[in-house]
Amino acid sequence: MSGFKQFLLRGNIVELAVAVIVGATFSGLVQALVTDLVTPLIGAVTGGRQPDFANYSFTVNGSRFRYGDFLNHLLGFLTISAIVYWLIMAPMARLVSLLDRHKAATTKQCPECLSDIPAEARRCAHCTVELVPNSEKPA
Repeated sequence: MSGFKQFLLRGNIVELAVAVIVGATFSGLVQALVTDLVTPLIGAVTGGRQPDFANYSFTVNGSRFRYGDFLNHLLGFLTISAIVYWLIMAPMARLVSLLDRHKAATTKQCPECLSDIPAEARRCAHCTVELVPNSEKPA
């Protein structure tokens, strides 16, 4: 029982639970935004009689296909995807590239065999060529 308790109380499990709760709440918020604001706006601009897509449907042999609700969910998915990309993924990629740019190189290429070797190496561990300090040229 204590192993299960430790599993539940580990930091990453708790963080994951919080992330799922926040994500579900955010998803509900975006769905409300799409259903209550975006789709009525699209319906008004396109001149549709119904300001919301939820009631759009067609019937085939007595079966009703409610494609409007699918459109609402599709718009919600696209909205969430765009928000996640522009507010999380794009800034993180920029930050990572900035950090990588300022990071000092720890390896260099051997000019003879093109293997990666430590930047401070004076001899290549792969081909044993002697290297001139602070240079990529062999001695």
